[in-house]
Amino acid sequence: MIKVPLSLAYIKRTLKPLYANTQATPQSTFLDPAWNNATLDIYPGMALVKTTGNQVSVIGTDAQVFGLANFYEAPVYGIKEITDQGINATSVWVLGPDAQFQVSAPAFDTSLSWADGDLVFAYYSGANRGKLARGTGAGIGTKPLARVISVDSATQLTIGGLYGTV
Repeated sequence: MIKVPLSLAYIKRTLKPLYANTQATPQSTFLDPAWNNATLDIYPGMALVKTTGNQVSVIGTDAQVFGLANFYEAPVYGIKEITDQGINATSVWVLGPDAQFQVSAPAFDTSLSWADGDLVFAYYSGANRGKLARGTGAGIGTKPLARVISVDSATQLTIGGLYGTV
């Protein structure tokens, strides 16, 4: 359940598990208290990395992604699922090789030309930090985290875990 102001009741999750019961793991983590919520919103499906201990934050360097956010922390819209709890407890989806998820915008960059089979990376800097991206380029990491199973629409992708090592 998303806790949103009544004016935002239309908002849906931007990450939907399709094959996740035994294919992906929702790992218990804590949102790093050092995360600056004044400058960056987190949507379900955005790329997170481990910081210290069992803490996660939005990717900020060209690092290996730990998993996908399973929560909204978007103060700009008045959605603070994690920090309103006061303990920063959350979960992160860690994809197995046969996991599949639907990811909706704005958790990925819709300005890119996506195609079936593309490797999925993440922006580690700039205005799109944490959003999923295809290929490499300015501010996009070099370590893939998933692959595109299908391009469902201009605002929705189905992604899956990676097979073996890349």
